[in-house]
Amino acid sequence: MSAHEHAQHTIHRQHIHHGWNNEFAPRLKIAPGESVHFETVDASSGQLSKTSTAADLVKLDLNRVNPVTGPVYVDDAKPGDALKVTVLSFRPSGWGWTGNIPGFGLLTDQFPDAHLHHWNYDTGLKPAMYGPGGRVPLKPMCGTIGVALAEPGLHSIIPPRHVGGNMDVRDIGEGTELYLPVEVDGALFSVGDTHAAQGDGEVAGTAIEVPLRVRLKVNLIKGRKIAWPRFENATSLMAVGAYRPLDDALRIAFTELVAWIHRDYKLSELDAYELLSKVAVIRLSEMVDPNYVVVAKVAKKFLPPRKGR
Repeated sequence: MSAHEHAQHTIHRQHIHHGWNNEFAPRLKIAPGESVHFETVDASSGQLSKTSTAADLVKLDLNRVNPVTGPVYVDDAKPGDALKVTVLSFRPSGWGWTGNIPGFGLLTDQFPDAHLHHWNYDTGLKPAMYGPGGRVPLKPMCGTIGVALAEPGLHSIIPPRHVGGNMDVRDIGEGTELYLPVEVDGALFSVGDTHAAQGDGEVAGTAIEVPLRVRLKVNLIKGRKIAWPRFENATSLMAVGAYRPLDDALRIAFTELVAWIHRDYKLSELDAYELLSKVAVIRLSEMVDPNYVVVAKVAKKFLPPRKGR
């Protein structure tokens, strides 16, 4: 193991930003292979606390929601490379919130009133309690994780994009390896909007929004040009399409997954396409933000031996 693989850094909770901008000064510079402890802030940027009420939810400054910690500059990262981010561990805080924000969410016409629920849960990741006895198995994940866009100026943090961002994919949890396209020197990587648990679609507009500490290992794959985020764990390959309408998001996700299987498993693109027609899984990870997020997923057990990375 190299010295870089041993190196660890911490970037603290005061180093947050709202929006993507390739002119933001990096808060930390690292070499590929190093790991970073990120202290994240909850999705309200600390506007909500353990004593907040539904009235505070209505008064949220929406320009300050979904903060991300960073950015981190990765040495030698250049446009046309891919960033490989491995999620190593989470340390949750023990408190979080879920809210029904008027005008936001899939069924907002049916549930127009503000509602705020506080979650107090075991940091050993035992199930949390909800209301009159419902139980939610905790599964910490990174809701927003991405890199800066090549396009200049400030871009909203809310829409999920081809460089990642607010994807809200519940599978980006411990043990996941995420690949992101690099568009600017240093990549300018950030992470935030961390959740203790979230269902597919995040249909009410919020998950269990928590501040926590996440440890990530950041590597660089030189010359590995990808167009959209993709990720894998021990059992599956998954590719992201973030777009509207929904069928375009699906097309993006499956185009990326076909290309990934073709390159790394040496199936022809047609064979990969036909295989996916039999065994693929479709996940609708986010449906309340400006872009839908579709994940096209295939179990590795259905693929031939891997021949590339």
